[in-house]
Amino acid sequence: MATPERPLSPHLDVYKWQIQMATSILHRATGIVLSLGALIIAAALLALMMGPQHWNCFRQLAGAWYGQLFLFGWSWCFAYHLCNGIRHIVQDFGHGFSIPAFVRSSWLSVVGSLVITALIWAYVLCCGGVA
Repeated sequence: MATPERPLSPHLDVYKWQIQMATSILHRATGIVLSLGALIIAAALLALMMGPQHWNCFRQLAGAWYGQLFLFGWSWCFAYHLCNGIRHIVQDFGHGFSIPAFVRSSWLSVVGSLVITALIWAYVLCCGGVA
């Protein structure tokens, strides 16, 4: 008896995109970006240690448009990873497993990260804290 041809395991073409899928993928992606940002923080500390000339070079790179774009993106990744991590901790305690609660908490982590990022950058831009 011949079996119909079908995928051996589910793949993205089978599933309809949902917020739960997006938040799971974003959590992994933001973790990767945060680790790359940690390398840049280490480079900044090395530049600071090496003296004013190296530190000023780092400040110029961070103050350029591409440096500001990276810092903005990195701060959003931090805020999102934080919010989604808190959501996972709450779920580890056995709360929010119903589908409506899961969808609500997924959206809350996305919107919360945007609000936190906006607050951080409003503070930075108002206080002149940009490199």
